[in-house]
Amino acid sequence: MKRMIRAFALTAALFALLPLESKAAELLIPVGKIIGLQLGSDTITVVAYDDVLGSQARSAGLKIGDELVKIEDIPIQSAQDVRTALNSCADCVDVTVRRGGKLKTLQLTPGQTADGPRLGVYLRQGIAGIGTVTFYDPDTGTFGTLGHGVSDSKGNLLQMTQGNAYEATIQSVKKGKSGDPGQLKGSADAKNCFGALLRNTPQGVFGISEQGWTGELVPVAQFEDIQTGSATIRSTVAGDTPQEYSVEILKIYPETREDGRNFLIKVTDPSLLDTTGGIVQGMSGSPILQNGMLVGAVTHVLVNDSTTGYGIFIGNMLDAAG
Repeated sequence: MKRMIRAFALTAALFALLPLESKAAELLIPVGKIIGLQLGSDTITVVAYDDVLGSQARSAGLKIGDELVKIEDIPIQSAQDVRTALNSCADCVDVTVRRGGKLKTLQLTPGQTADGPRLGVYLRQGIAGIGTVTFYDPDTGTFGTLGHGVSDSKGNLLQMTQGNAYEATIQSVKKGKSGDPGQLKGSADAKNCFGALLRNTPQGVFGISEQGWTGELVPVAQFEDIQTGSATIRSTVAGDTPQEYSVEILKIYPETREDGRNFLIKVTDPSLLDTTGGIVQGMSGSPILQNGMLVGAVTHVLVNDSTTGYGIFIGNMLDAAG
């Protein structure tokens, strides 16, 4: 079976939750704009050692990938919990971590800094990265992105507790090639939050925004409307302005597939091939249009052929959005 990856790249964070109101819209705005995504969870993971204090953490046996469970008897569900626990403990503390599905307790002496005691490691709460907005419903403020879920470090669907969406721009492109998937490298403006992320599902990440996006409303395709042949995708691969690029729908799979692979697509646009080599990480969620209708979103790229990947049917995204 051909190897493939989700066309989305990620790193770390946390944020606020509102009720999601949605409806099965007949007309939506296909966006194609890049955004910054921050999905918070209650899992705190060790991601790196501090250059100055990291030797103590290493000596105590703390490892990259460990999930903090508790410090002494204080449960750890946020970075603030770590600070509170360290400030209330003696010099040497018991740190319980989850490693390989098993709990392990380590004894560690925190490093002392001007800001208080520290474990000597960098911690991650949740995940952050960039993705492409598939649709926006101006009637409800609902938007969808990615076309697939965001996974935790174990490959399971991240149990998001809160999240925010930010304006972002593309800084550079790593071009894809056979065996080496490319990537859009972007930066998000942390001061410009324009929406709350409310739902992380296998069919995409969904949120709500009063600001939203402007554009032409197009009909939402029924599954029987989709045909093999010419189509377009709307993506942002430079700056913050989306453009349309030609693709071909090669094969249509059953509507009931829930893995984000309802059709096989191939990039045919010379400009996009020259810029990215095809589908790259960060393009997840790029809306796919055919015959004036929104039919779905880009979700995956084949590792051994960066010109080819998969798309999810828009109806499956809307069902997941609620």
